[in-house]
Amino acid sequence: RTKHKTSPLDIISRSNCIYSGHPSRYQLIAKTEYFGTLQRITFGVKDHNKINKTILLVGETGTGKSTLINALVNYSMGVKYEDKVWFELVDDEKTSQTVSHTNDVKVYEICDFKEKTLPYSLTIIDTPGYGNTKGIEHDTNITERICDLFRSENGVHEINVVGLVLKSTVNRLDERLKYIFDSVVSLFGNDMEKNIVTLITHSNGKKPTNVLEALETAGIKCAKNEKNQLVFFQFDNCQHVPRTDDEDDDSEGEEDHSYKVTMKGMKQFTDFIGKTAPQKLQKTLHVLNERIRLIACIQNLQDKIELIELKQTEIQQIQEALKKFEQEMKSNENFTVEVDEAYKDKEPIDGGMWLLVFFAGAVCCTICEENCHYPGCTLAWYPRDCEVFKKGHCTVCTRKCPVSAHVKEKWRYENKTRKVKRTTQEMKETYEKNKEESEKMMNILEKLEKKNRHFQVDKAQLLEESYQHIVHLEQIALNVNSLSTHFYLEFLIEKMKEKGDAVKVHKLEELASRVDEVTRAGLCYMKTAKSKKKKMI
Repeated sequence: RTKHKTSPLDIISRSNCIYSGHPSRYQLIAKTEYFGTLQRITFGVKDHNKINKTILLVGETGTGKSTLINALVNYSMGVKYEDKVWFELVDDEKTSQTVSHTNDVKVYEICDFKEKTLPYSLTIIDTPGYGNTKGIEHDTNITERICDLFRSENGVHEINVVGLVLKSTVNRLDERLKYIFDSVVSLFGNDMEKNIVTLITHSNGKKPTNVLEALETAGIKCAKNEKNQLVFFQFDNCQHVPRTDDEDDDSEGEEDHSYKVTMKGMKQFTDFIGKTAPQKLQKTLHVLNERIRLIACIQNLQDKIELIELKQTEIQQIQEALKKFEQEMKSNENFTVEVDEAYKDKEPIDGGMWLLVFFAGAVCCTICEENCHYPGCTLAWYPRDCEVFKKGHCTVCTRKCPVSAHVKEKWRYENKTRKVKRTTQEMKETYEKNKEESEKMMNILEKLEKKNRHFQVDKAQLLEESYQHIVHLEQIALNVNSLSTHFYLEFLIEKMKEKGDAVKVHKLEELASRVDEVTRAGLCYMKTAKSKKKKMI
């Protein structure tokens, strides 16, 4: 079959000139589609018979991801140094930071460019910069959008390469960088490690010894070659920078060297992509869903334990009052005590519809009066589509109620207390219908003690469910002890100690002790970031 070649002149005809010079810069005219909060930008006409390769790029704000994507576009289209042109599909990173944008995950498709450079089309997933000034909530939102992309019917269901983008000047991974990498690695199943590589930007072509040592020291989980060395690729980020007047000199200039560094890196990187089999995201989705269920289960557990402890406080107040005023109660049927009564109330939350695709709200059980999934679940319009349901029943609420007992609304249940006065008669009716005055006290106290024991059984069952989620996650996740679960591990250890289950405490503590340098640094970064936010408030 005859191969077609697209020349820069052909591409220019489908572009807008944004700078006249050497090189001249052109903004490619691409098709933009929205699905939920995600964007798909397509250049060219998709050929469904052509092999497609998918790359996910993640990095700190300012690493040069935008320039790297544009370099991939130019390389894919066969643009040469002597063509003196540069095409841009992505806005310059510095410019985009000065404009107010929603922090969307963007999917770039470079399709059917009819160029012999690559035998496949490219899908590049670009994530907004982690670790910027917008804080932890911004980073959590990025992770949720990546999850939505993997779960969406119109999203991405396999990945060839995950690229961790780093500047060549990095000589150690600080807390923020480790936090960024933990946030990404924790998304995937344990089958993804060999597909994660390092992409080094702003490189002069020399071996990035400091960067590689920093990655090795931090124990970053990524691909290694046959010599057990980290797989990396280097790029210079200066191809679009205006060239000097002596650009036509026959001797190799700085600009020409810059171009060669990037072209060499692009050749090696695209060869690696071509040889790397895609990882289906079934296990990744399994990990994501298991994390969702774990977090939902423990959040629900925390709500229940809070309510149980409030109710236990109420019971203790009644018990103390009964014992203290036993004689007075016998002679005064209208004797009252004031207690803190625990109850549940519906609290409004931020939520609603986004672009007719996403719907933010809380999934709640109206029978158990519990929050089964909040926050999260933006892709599910109805409870039946939420990840916490299996075989038509909730995996979180106390009674494991059917889907029909659940709603997804812009409110959630919240535990509250209120001061109430209880009379002897009310307590008698509530806790024991026994007319024998001499037995009344004993029956009431026994009833209260029985309630206490029932609460303890409930707590034990909930703890066991959360523990089993952790055990399952350990079997399938690339990084079980991620930032998203570490805080919950601490909570479970504390509650298991209260329960006195030494075996499970040992297992959880052993898991917690395995926290690597990356996660530990990420925890420090999160705590520091939250502390700074509190001071600003």
